Amino acid sequence: MAVALLFAFGLLAVIKYSDFAITNFNRVFSTGFKSPSFVLPLGLSFFTFQAVSYVIDVYQGKCSAETNYFKMLLFVSFFPQIMQGPIGRYDHFVEGGLFSEHKWDLKRTQFGIQRIGWGLFKKLVLADRAGVVVSTVTANVAAYGGFTNVITLLMYSIQLYMDFSGGIDIVIGAAQIFGVTMDENFRQPYFSKSIGEFWRRWHITLGAWMKDYIFYPFSLTKAMNNLGKWGRKHFGKHFGTVIPICIANLLIFFIVGVWHGAEWRYICYGVYNGMIIAVSAALKPYFKKGLEVCHIDAKGKFWSVVSIIRTFILVNIGWIFDICAGGMGDCVTFFKGLFSNYSLEQLSTGYITSFGLAMYDYAILVAGCLVVLLVSVLKERGIVIREALGTKPLVVRWAVYYMVFACILVLGYIGKSGGFMYALF
Repeated sequence: MAVALLFAFGLLAVIKYSDFAITNFNRVFSTGFKSPSFVLPLGLSFFTFQAVSYVIDVYQGKCSAETNYFKMLLFVSFFPQIMQGPIGRYDHFVEGGLFSEHKWDLKRTQFGIQRIGWGLFKKLVLADRAGVVVSTVTANVAAYGGFTNVITLLMYSIQLYMDFSGGIDIVIGAAQIFGVTMDENFRQPYFSKSIGEFWRRWHITLGAWMKDYIFYPFSLTKAMNNLGKWGRKHFGKHFGTVIPICIANLLIFFIVGVWHGAEWRYICYGVYNGMIIAVSAALKPYFKKGLEVCHIDAKGKFWSVVSIIRTFILVNIGWIFDICAGGMGDCVTFFKGLFSNYSLEQLSTGYITSFGLAMYDYAILVAGCLVVLLVSVLKERGIVIREALGTKPLVVRWAVYYMVFACILVLGYIGKSGGFMYALF
């Protein structure tokens, strides 16, 4: 297992992070080492994590070693998900029918095509359209501020969610056509009431991978147990219990940041989320006491709405590290711009159409997001949309299908459409 992990992570480190490491080494020690040039393999981070999970699961006895090497290759490189996930587990793939005999099934094919269509709608109609504003503003961060930066962050929230979740819909739909069931990767993340809950709903398979293979092994080590005992002795039961958990969370999100990319802004992005979760866990009793003093029902609708809005704002602040490709300098400039240069002119028709989108594009974005919101609310209430649609009359079903595909063909933004954002990882 040690050799397999060293080889897998070593290959990932050399190909993906050697340039970052050498560049920073040269900057600190004033040396002139040249960075090697690599062609980044498609889906490197995804298939590396998937292969590593298999090795660890076999070592721990959670699944039996696969004796057929070609089945192993199929698991690691299953074509729909190699580019952006979800990060599958070997036992889940076996249970999901990867190695089973498959025959054509009408209902399965219909469901798969429906899922692909929904993913294409989110990607082509919404994500690519919102991305125009994002790319325009972030190309010259210093020139903007105020409402422009707020609108850009909201557009990035739309772009990233619709691009990534839309891509996952296409992946899961394609696999379903072939009779393979894959793990879900999203569960209405913008309905989260805390950053911790957000990461349990966003990129679910990455979070589960980190929890099973890093968080639990690290937090249950002898050193962390001793630290917990020391904390309980000196700071009380609560802090003694959460100190190891907070440290494990900081480690997890540091790795999440590094996983997203070999740049300081991604590392800061991971640490930002880890710090919020750690502080929230440490101060949980005080937050609870504060709500009681203010006579606020922590489980009531009012506080639920406040918590969702608060979490959405914190998530969007975190997106600043993700949105500014120019590096940490642009991140700081963009953040400062949120507190200055506000002008009502920035909300005028002439101004907001200067970013590459016409007013009808904004209308399409608003209408499309409302449709996604409605679907998300129904799913949050436990309604299985495709099953519910399947009970409707034939005319109604096909009217919905034609409407979705007509939107893709007619409203799909082709001006600056690009590949999937997470394919870069």
